[in-house]
Amino acid sequence: MASAASRPRTVGSRNERHPLPLPVRLLATLCAFTFMVAFAVVLAQLTLQPSPASEALTHTNLRPGDSLKAYLDQPELRDAVRQIGGNILLGVPFGILVPVVAPRTRGILRVLLMTSIVMLLVEFAQGALVTGRAFDIDDVILNTTGALIGYLLLGRRLSRAVHARRPRRGRADRKPSAEKA
Repeated sequence: MASAASRPRTVGSRNERHPLPLPVRLLATLCAFTFMVAFAVVLAQLTLQPSPASEALTHTNLRPGDSLKAYLDQPELRDAVRQIGGNILLGVPFGILVPVVAPRTRGILRVLLMTSIVMLLVEFAQGALVTGRAFDIDDVILNTTGALIGYLLLGRRLSRAVHARRPRRGRADRKPSAEKA
């Protein structure tokens, strides 16, 4: 006789996670989508605004860590905190909102990949199209780190609450392929 711990979960069991009611899930998804659009507008304003005064100071950075060293070598600690912290904070909304808006991207690797791709595109646009801005791989790394933090702190929980996973069928529940009749 199997113990309660080894028995597969059934649809009506207490241990199964129930999602929020459908109207609440739809509202949460709509709110997340609205925040994502607002975030995209803010991201574009922060990163794609020309900065002609900085044109002589900008340079492309393809070597991870070079800009971080430059930030930390600044005489004022608050300037380093502003640069590093600002880039990390810029990624946090991705870690929170992406798994809610697009449930297929749920999972730490998918969220990080999605964030990296979006931030690479932003950095490419900065370097190629915007006066006084340049591509910086450290910005992509810091933004992705922010997404990781956002996902671990809130994104994973919100996504699970809004989008319930289908229960997995255990090996005991599956029929062998020979028993198709």
